[in-house]
Formats: sequence, C-alpha cells, structure tokens
Amino acid sequence: MAAPRQGRRYRAVLTGASGGIGAAIAARLAPHCALLILVGRQREALEALARSLRGCDVQIVCGDLCERHTLSAIAATARASGGIDLLINNAGVSSFHAFETQDPAAIRAQVETNLLAPMLLTRELLPLLGAAASAQVINIGSVFGSLGFPGFAAYGAAKAGLAGFSQSLRREYADSTVAVRHFSPRATRTAINSDAVKDMNRALRTAEDTPEAVADAFMRFLSGSAASRTLGGAERLFVLVNKLLPGIPERAIRKQLVQIRKYLPR
Repeated sequence: MAAPRQGRRYRAVLTGASGGIGAAIAARLAPHCALLILVGRQREALEALARSLRGCDVQIVCGDLCERHTLSAIAATARASGGIDLLINNAGVSSFHAFETQDPAAIRAQVETNLLAPMLLTRELLPLLGAAASAQVINIGSVFGSLGFPGFAAYGAAKAGLAGFSQSLRREYADSTVAVRHFSPRATRTAINSDAVKDMNRALRTAEDTPEAVADAFMRFLSGSAASRTLGGAERLFVLVNKLLPGIPERAIRKQLVQIRKYLPR
C-alpha cells in the first residue's frame, strides 16, 4: 500500500463509505488520517465500518447527498472537527436498463447522485479545503464516463460530466493550494451491479477488479500527483482509441449488441 505524500496525515471526507469500494478505501486510508468523516445512507453499515477502523478520529454523517441538509451536516462536522484537506467524492448509483423505457426517476437519481451531488458538496467544502496548506478533491468516476456503453446511458452521461467537472475545476484552481483529480475504476465486483450486469460481464468476459484492488490502486494514485487515472491497461487503450478513432469501439460494441440485449432490462 502506498504511503501518503511526505508522511502526512489527512483530514478527509469520504462519501459512499458504506459501499464496497468506499469501505475498502476507508480501511486503507484510515491509518494515514488524523480525521476521517464517513458519509453514507446506511447507518448500521457506517457504524460497523467506524468500529473497525483504528488510528484516527472517525466521524459519521448519515444521509442522502441529494438533500441539502446532508451537505450542510458534512460541512458542519468538518468545521467542528478542525477542518479538512481531502474530499473523496465516491458515492454513486447505477441502473442498467434500456434508456427508452428507463424510469425517469432512475435517470434523475443517477445524474443527481453521480454528478450534481459531488459538485454541490465540493462547492460546500471548498472554503474549508482552501484554508488548508494543501488539499485535494478526488472524484471517483468510471471507465463508462469515457467509453459509452449500451444500457448505461444515464450513468455514463453523469460520469462523463464528473470527468468534465474535475478537469474544469482543476484548471480553475490551478493557482491555488487545492488540487482537483479524477480516478476511474473499471468494472468492479460490488453490490452496485445488478444480477443482469453480473451475467452480462461473465458472458462478455469483462475484466473485473475486487473493491480491495481498486482501493489499493486508489492509495497509489493518492500518493502521486497525476491529474487522472483509469484502471486497466486495456481500458486505458480503449479510452484513448475512443477519443482518437471512435469508429473502432463503435463497431466493436455493435458486434456485441445481440449478446448485450440478452441481459438488458427493457
């Protein structure tokens, strides 16, 4: 596991802490923190995670990031605890479904949770982050934010927006002490995946990571200075090709459509 920069101890906010990737990141991050504020919607899971962590002050904020009072509670907890220098926007939801028949509420939830909520939370916490000698905002994206895939139109759009937000805000704060970075996992074995997604990934032989492997990669990313990282060598190549020669992945994915539609809820 990578050590934090120059042996520093972070004062961090981690959203989506009760999920698979979030809990794995928390376990690896806690030994390098003076303060770790865990944010999620499942109080029992947050409390169990907090009890398992050692070596730092652990605080909990339970609530929906799409609600204004949750953002205020996070900021209030951070201020009362002496400030923060790291925000990890990890919370996310996904709904694998044919877009034409997808429930508008599911579309809205994906955009609000995966894009609007991290934007608004970042805005809420920027004064605290800016008060630190050096600080980071790390937005957890997805390879689907750079490589559109059938059944993930709303999810991919939100994650693409998060990548654009990360780049824009990084440039806006380029002359400040706040670094804005973007970390994109590939397919990961977590509860965010429906049974249909799991079956499709097996059929397509999609490479998958464990949450623990993603967390290890995240810690290496955290200790470095790269603006962004996408996990998986093949995935990074596909993303590059998609930018330069998008017709190639278009044709490759089109050949998979018959198989994808076997699993795509309609």
